Amino acid sequence: MTYTLTNVTLPSGEVSNIVIDGNQILSVGTQSQGDSIDCTGLIALPGLVDLHTHLREPGKEDSETVLSGSQAAAKGGFTAISAMANTSPVADTAGVVEQVFRLGKEAGLCEVFPIGAVTVGLAGERLSELGAMADSAAQVRVFSDDGKCVSDPLVMRRALEYVKSFGGVIAQHAQDPRLTENAQMNEGEVSSRLGLAGWPAVAEEAIIARDILLADHVKSRLHICHLTTKGGVELVRWAKAQGISVTAEVTPHHLLLTDELVESYDPIYKVNPPLRTQDDVDALRAGLADGTIDIVATDHAPHPTEDKECEWSAAAFGMLGLETALSIVVKTMVETKKFTWTDVARVLSSNPAKIGGYVRQGQELVAGSPANITVINPTLEWSVNREELSSKSRNTPFHGYTLPAKVIHTIFEGVIVVKDGELTGKKHD
Repeated sequence: MTYTLTNVTLPSGEVSNIVIDGNQILSVGTQSQGDSIDCTGLIALPGLVDLHTHLREPGKEDSETVLSGSQAAAKGGFTAISAMANTSPVADTAGVVEQVFRLGKEAGLCEVFPIGAVTVGLAGERLSELGAMADSAAQVRVFSDDGKCVSDPLVMRRALEYVKSFGGVIAQHAQDPRLTENAQMNEGEVSSRLGLAGWPAVAEEAIIARDILLADHVKSRLHICHLTTKGGVELVRWAKAQGISVTAEVTPHHLLLTDELVESYDPIYKVNPPLRTQDDVDALRAGLADGTIDIVATDHAPHPTEDKECEWSAAAFGMLGLETALSIVVKTMVETKKFTWTDVARVLSSNPAKIGGYVRQGQELVAGSPANITVINPTLEWSVNREELSSKSRNTPFHGYTLPAKVIHTIFEGVIVVKDGELTGKKHD
């Protein structure tokens, strides 16, 4: 099938036609072939890539499945997502990651890359089957115990050493467990006023500092998940200045929301790591703008209604993110003049693809590149309605928000899986 996106604006600002033939971009310029899709006033980005997604399958299909998560991803403009390992059973063996990989292929709406657990059962004691998962059909290269911290320094060192042999990366959930026992929110003025157990910034920063030094010692790759504190940004900035192989991500919700929202006691704002202060938010935006923080990752964390609509202390940690991520980045970074559209493509597509080693993702929109493309309307505002989301869960903190920039078309390997903002029912075989 050959078709053309006509009069579409590239991240550089240039207006061109993009001719798609099969699963590749045939040309970018003035040519037009096959059916035409008018994209006047729309912006084309390389398909978005999420390095941090919770799909819950196997074991927690009441929250999300690989299929429903892929549908949410496609609606959000993502052509690749990375499935975290905290499933049931845990993705700590070749068999489980291959199951997730197969389910992603069957969904056919985006690439689904399983992330393998660092330790058996996420218990932090023994390394999981890292080599077997790397050699499996899923070819896992990113490993994480996300949801839990690899807190034992010797276990973390061994993991960094092991994945170095095949070019892998350890993605660390930086949270000292002893400093965060029974923690419910960010430790600070608001937690003191509300009488909720606080989650100090140092609990995150101490692990980041330790792991930066470990990564430098063994000369391996470290990725910091969901960075949230001003001090953490400074630690990553220092590490990069030393030439240490560390990358970091920030979530959309940590770019916008603060701990003051917890005053409502609405568990929709309960998340791990917690919402921090405005000073932290400002530091995260600055770190993302200057390249200290490499990517935006959703930490899409679906939960069934009963796990969020309850008292604060009993509620699950986590928020949805796939369908609102791009709009939050536009709101916090583009509308504030901190980002160009090239920057958006960098943090939501090319950089996450490089970190994950996803070779058909994040490529510049030029002839010969894979046809993984997200087309957005940068001026169209839309209202978030949790009942209209494609996820099986409804725990978005942005319900009722009016957000900028709407995904119009999502093209995965040449197949238009979202057209005019709606899933087409088509998939890539």
